[in-house]
Amino acid sequence: MKKRPLIAVVGPCAAGKSTLVRALRACGYNAREVAQDHSYVPYMWQRITRPDLLIYLDVSAETALQRRPSTAGPEWWEIQAHRLHHARQHADLYVHTEHLTPQQVLEMVLEFLRDIAGLDCQRYNSS
Repeated sequence: MKKRPLIAVVGPCAAGKSTLVRALRACGYNAREVAQDHSYVPYMWQRITRPDLLIYLDVSAETALQRRPSTAGPEWWEIQAHRLHHARQHADLYVHTEHLTPQQVLEMVLEFLRDIAGLDCQRYNSS
């Protein structure tokens, strides 16, 4: 069996990273959430995770606060955007999750993995 490529998922808080990673793992993909939004090192996602593919999920501050209420102010959102800038520039796939259900995000990512990256869910079912 061909080695399963590592798929890293980055993005701001409440963009859907954990949900997507769980769904990709359930489908047999080697996926990992990267807490780049909490790191001052802009290329941490590259150095620590060393992914084969990088998926960037994005969401507005307003929607993120609806999904996960927080006392953090607008300055926190700007800090996250700054910390994520490098990853966003290097992402293989960018998905704005604002008006999408978790299932729609998963379908978009699976389509990308199949059609663009040549990775089919069935090919990576077993460890």
